[in-house]
Amino acid sequence: MGFEYMSQEGYDELVAELRQLESVELPRVREAIAEAREKGDLSENFEYHAAKREQSRLLGRIRFKQKVLANARVIDMSRLNGDDVKLFSKVEMTNLNNNARMSYTIVSPHEADFTKGKISIKSPIGQALLNKKVGDIVEVRVPAGILKLRIETIQQ
Repeated sequence: MGFEYMSQEGYDELVAELRQLESVELPRVREAIAEAREKGDLSENFEYHAAKREQSRLLGRIRFKQKVLANARVIDMSRLNGDDVKLFSKVEMTNLNNNARMSYTIVSPHEADFTKGKISIKSPIGQALLNKKVGDIVEVRVPAGILKLRIETIQQ
């Protein structure tokens, strides 16, 4: 796993998520396991097996987030400049298929949240926009067909 570049905001959110998993969710599951164990016969104990599965899932998520944080490099946003699209650029564009305006910020895969207008640099749209400039038209193959996007503005 190489470096994972992210914004300070994304890094802080990941740290908070990890803290929540370790200090709230994991103790809750461990308590459920202990309670189920007290009920006796574990072979027929559905609560025990469900809690053990949940603990295993949580530990996997915790290990994954710890690995991401160990490889995280926070980008100093003030040092980003230039007029082409790169990580953390906010890009406003026009969908030439229907003339709709859209705006996305290009982020690391771990910060991507389509509902907040944050798309992954590794997504088809993120890849197509990379290193492009204002006025460029990019074509992106998406499940619905081919999107034609014209870049209107780029903010770093």
